[in-house]
Amino acid sequence: MADRHLEPDTPELRARWGQFAFSDAWKAKADAAIARYPEGRQKSAVMALLDYAQRQVGEETQTQGWLPIPVMEYVAAYLAMPIIRVVEVASFYTMYNLVPVGRFHVQVCGTTPCMLRGSDDILAACKKRGMSKGHTTDDGMWTLTEVECMGNCATAPMVQINDDNYEDLTPERLDAVLDALANGESPKAGTQEPGRHTSEPLGGPTTLKEMVQENHDYRGQW
Repeated sequence: MADRHLEPDTPELRARWGQFAFSDAWKAKADAAIARYPEGRQKSAVMALLDYAQRQVGEETQTQGWLPIPVMEYVAAYLAMPIIRVVEVASFYTMYNLVPVGRFHVQVCGTTPCMLRGSDDILAACKKRGMSKGHTTDDGMWTLTEVECMGNCATAPMVQINDDNYEDLTPERLDAVLDALANGESPKAGTQEPGRHTSEPLGGPTTLKEMVQENHDYRGQW
């Protein structure tokens, strides 16, 4: 699954990110997140601030964004936290990228429901487009990661690309999504199954049918 390691702390990394600071827009969001917590509990905002920092890095690099060590040090100083505590959070949650990624981070679920529904074919389709697990394509467009369950088992197989999930995939449907993204379009997120809105049964419900039109009370029947 996802290989988690920190990008080496090199002089080049320091030269690029050593002066990182929140822009006015992201600083306003950071301060608003901190203000949600009572006095003495401001460190609880660390997850939000790491997300904002990653997104700002993404804006500056035209990628999904990631967290260089100097950026995590900035977040630690912002919250008066030891840097190791910030690294512990960033390295635990896979929503944070610890190494550079491409413009689109393609995360393919390989856990049992998705595997049984064809995630191997989804990974093969990514490979045909030049992607390989744990790497970014030479053009900087795609990063491919295989991940654990992301909770869309009823609409497997699925992938997460940046902030959106794409479900009920086939290789052809995935290709259509990737082609749209590459062309600067915004493909429909969620299920890619025609006629399906979310994760409702195809063809309509087979039980509790009265609930479709109203909040039917079944207690008398039970």
